[in-house]
Amino acid sequence: MKKRIANSLLLLVFCSTTIFSQTIQILQSDKKTSIRGLTVVTDKIMWASGSNGTVAKSTDGGNNWQWMIIKDHEKRDFRDIEAFDSNTAIIMAVAEPALILKTKDGGKSWDKVFEDTTKGMFLDAICFADETTGMVIGDPIHTKPFIAMTMDQGDHWMDPVRGDSSKLPTLFSGEAFFASSGTNLFIKRNDENKLIGGFASGGMKARFFSDKENFPIPLIQGKESTGSNSVAINKANQMTIVGGDFAHDKDTVGNCALSNDLGRTFSKPTVSPHGYRSCVIYFTEKQLIACGTSGVDISNDGGDHWQLISTESFHVVQKAKQGNAIFLAGNKGRIAKLIL
Repeated sequence: MKKRIANSLLLLVFCSTTIFSQTIQILQSDKKTSIRGLTVVTDKIMWASGSNGTVAKSTDGGNNWQWMIIKDHEKRDFRDIEAFDSNTAIIMAVAEPALILKTKDGGKSWDKVFEDTTKGMFLDAICFADETTGMVIGDPIHTKPFIAMTMDQGDHWMDPVRGDSSKLPTLFSGEAFFASSGTNLFIKRNDENKLIGGFASGGMKARFFSDKENFPIPLIQGKESTGSNSVAINKANQMTIVGGDFAHDKDTVGNCALSNDLGRTFSKPTVSPHGYRSCVIYFTEKQLIACGTSGVDISNDGGDHWQLISTESFHVVQKAKQGNAIFLAGNKGRIAKLIL
């Protein structure tokens, strides 16, 4: 009887280790680009974008990649990308000038769908609620955040407040947004099919903005390198925001905040991620993964406790929109797959 119990305990330990163990499989590296844009369409189709005018695409689950240098944009930094299938994708160049390009033929050609030469323009992130409706956010111009929207899958972009900047929140001096992973905002449709969204700031202040309201985020702030970098929201509208201080990327103070009421109130996790984190996503309703230059963490309880699973450096992580595959990307063209 004792032997049978001992064997059962060993089996339980083995099963628990198998269920909760994770490995990161490096698929690509040693490319002259820093990747911060990543979209995983299905378990097979994914796109990435980065510095030096670089875009990458895989249609076989990451086994093989097509690398592209966008003609006439070889020095641009494409900090975010949104893809819809193996042929259609949108890339965002941050500044000088701010630029959005779109391909409909798998990257063979790219059309300019947005350009802004305003001094100080710096785009930070693109997010889509569905196949047609999207939003882009940029650093403040004259203390007001730059916001544009599309209703036709990025073919055209428009000012949602029609030039009336009084409808936009005023940012503090030194408060802006980080173009670290293209995930500092969200836009989605609720159960009534109405658009809801929000975005998070960093720098001298860290705040969450939703509709006409804004709320303080209990993250480290007060320096150019501090504040929120990424916002994740699940189907129950539970929200996790990560960031920290990228100048001290192993510090764990003030790098994560949790909300159950769309950002009106926040709490801090019991065990924080193990350093600065530039991106966070839900991959189930309760499980999250966050990455940054000092490593990768996973939470199995809605963000209250975080476990370090790798010290590899990554900027961005995304899960398949239609599927379960999870991929990460970062410096030197590094692209990896999370094996659960």
